[in-house]
Amino acid sequence: METQALKYPAIRNYVAGQPIDTPAAALLDVFSPLSGAVISAMPLSTAADLDAAVKAAQAAFPAWSAMPIKERVQIFYRYKTLLERDMTALADLVREENGKTFDEARAEVEKAVELTEFACSLPQLVQGEFLEVSKGVEARAERKPLGVVASIAPFNFPNMVPHWTIPNALVLGNCLVLKPSEKVPLSAVKIAELLKEAGLPDGVLNVVNGDKTIVEAICDHPDIQAVSFVGSTPIAKVVYIRATSNLKRCVALGGAKNHLLVLPDAHPEMTASNVAASMSGCAGQRCMAGSTMVGVGNVDHIVNKLVEEARKIVPGQNLGSVISREAKERIERYITEAEAAGAKVLLDGRGAVVPGHEDGYYVGPTVIDYVTPDMAIAQEEVFGPVLAILRTKTLDEALAIENANPYGNAAAVFTQSGSLARYVMDHASAGMIGVNIGVPVPREPFSFGGWNESKFGACDITGKSSIEFWTQLKKTTTKWNPESRVNWMS
Repeated sequence: METQALKYPAIRNYVAGQPIDTPAAALLDVFSPLSGAVISAMPLSTAADLDAAVKAAQAAFPAWSAMPIKERVQIFYRYKTLLERDMTALADLVREENGKTFDEARAEVEKAVELTEFACSLPQLVQGEFLEVSKGVEARAERKPLGVVASIAPFNFPNMVPHWTIPNALVLGNCLVLKPSEKVPLSAVKIAELLKEAGLPDGVLNVVNGDKTIVEAICDHPDIQAVSFVGSTPIAKVVYIRATSNLKRCVALGGAKNHLLVLPDAHPEMTASNVAASMSGCAGQRCMAGSTMVGVGNVDHIVNKLVEEARKIVPGQNLGSVISREAKERIERYITEAEAAGAKVLLDGRGAVVPGHEDGYYVGPTVIDYVTPDMAIAQEEVFGPVLAILRTKTLDEALAIENANPYGNAAAVFTQSGSLARYVMDHASAGMIGVNIGVPVPREPFSFGGWNESKFGACDITGKSSIEFWTQLKKTTTKWNPESRVNWMS
């Protein structure tokens, strides 16, 4: 392969504020799922490459952590303006490497702006605590950074998910090593470049590209204090076990099987549009996708409306591609197997082809009715624009199906009854609940995170509760006046 003929230059690691060569590393092709064409190449870095990045972060840590947080945050004010300045270019990059529509890619960058805005508010949230606990005796609690931390990001949000970790972890005084997905390495490079332009000191953020070798090396490296991971549940489990066995903090976010419970009294148009958007947005490649609808009672009128809405979703227009040829084949196999098992395909997205992009990886919107709980499509994460519809007679039966699934990222209910909505809120086994909302993603300062096998570890990596994950508590007790009466507390 002639790397100079590629649309984008070959990716390099970013260490100590500079792109660096990795001569010992093999190169991996980077494909655009829009066309199936090779657009770049990236290095399969080694453990030695990771170690160089960690050493750069360690060298930067003393000065960075000693900088007052009010000064650190000024860099992120400037960085926010750069994200806004380059919004279109950043969205184009996400679209090229991930396959999203431009509007979805832009929304992803807009979310990155919001995450950066929240990080800029952290000085007001980490002021610490102070109390005179006895006459002449003062106690103080302060949040201190951990040191060098690492973030392992997935392919489905090349720009947003790195911003789940980078702004908060860095503003709180840590130095970070980012490992982007080998499928989407382009956005990570641009993030590092923009942060340097904003004034981030060299070594505070480092980017190391690679495959599972680097993931394993991150989990094992003795000088990395904490690891965040976002990806599939099987890998999240492995990362959590391996990182914590090496005495690191770890939050590993896994997959999902989100259930949308639709009651007969639900508003038909609002429900249909929300469910269709939930199952097809980002081509269904998000852990908040509504991949399973549970119709309670007679909801045929809503299902019919849903199919009408789904027909308006057209590959290559308002529906992006899936990430790879293998993903396309796997998704279509789920549909075929469900149909063979007796489910009814109301809208079939198999074999989708976009004119001019015949080699792209597209799956059309797919709606499958009369799916039963024992089918694979009802149990496993499909990660495509596919909705499986199950039928129950009662709400409790629907909740039993939702509760039985091993994941717990999100659940939603569509109804005009406040009492029934409250019942679902209380009984659904998920960390994020929606009422008449198909994608109940919290906005800052509320944190993102599910339950059960959708999340491993304590605390969160986003929102207000991320402060506890990215910092450690230092308690200080002082006494200056020896003339004060001494009691058991002093």
